Amino acid sequence: MIDLHSHTFFSDGALVPSEHVRRVEILGYEAIAITDHADSSNIHLLIPNLIKVARALNAVNTTQLIVGVELTHVPPALIAPLATQSRALGAQLIVVHGETPVEPVLPGTNRAALEADIDLLAHPGFITEEEAAIAARRGILLELSGRKGHSLTNGHVAKIAEKTGALLAINADAHGPGDFLTAEMAEKVGLGAGLSKERYLQVRRDMARLVGKLKAIA
Repeated sequence: MIDLHSHTFFSDGALVPSEHVRRVEILGYEAIAITDHADSSNIHLLIPNLIKVARALNAVNTTQLIVGVELTHVPPALIAPLATQSRALGAQLIVVHGETPVEPVLPGTNRAALEADIDLLAHPGFITEEEAAIAARRGILLELSGRKGHSLTNGHVAKIAEKTGALLAINADAHGPGDFLTAEMAEKVGLGAGLSKERYLQVRRDMARLVGKLKAIA
């Protein structure tokens, strides 16, 4: 199991990173990304701090901690510069908080994110075919969410991804100990969105391939 989108108490989650990783380690996770919510106010604090934690935990844990960040409710014009800054600060994985139907995300966020240096567009809502084609061309993963509310458009995202060839990810968007997906529940999220079993397995492989490309924090 791999999850590329989760939050600790450094933003709006409940757990310190050590417990966060331990909770998924006992579920058999190979890797988990901590992607706390960020904008220009805290990005310079979050990433270096998480790098320090990852170095310590990855030396002793079986589950790899991936250093990530989720650019959240950032105005579209500021997404690309913040993504570049995140990469310069050492973020392995850059996520953007997409146009979920349950929050007032600015229109144009999906497009701006997909044109920036990011890896994953979280809960992209009613993403357009044109936007998904950009994701496909650039190898950016579109999220099927296990989180209440954000998951409302999973079926739409899966359908558009199938049509355009965009890559998918299945993530919990965990904020607390009860949010992490088991392998069985992750499969239900995928199949519930309309994926075939083979397509679901391909999603898992694509997520593992991305993790394999990330520079290790050691």
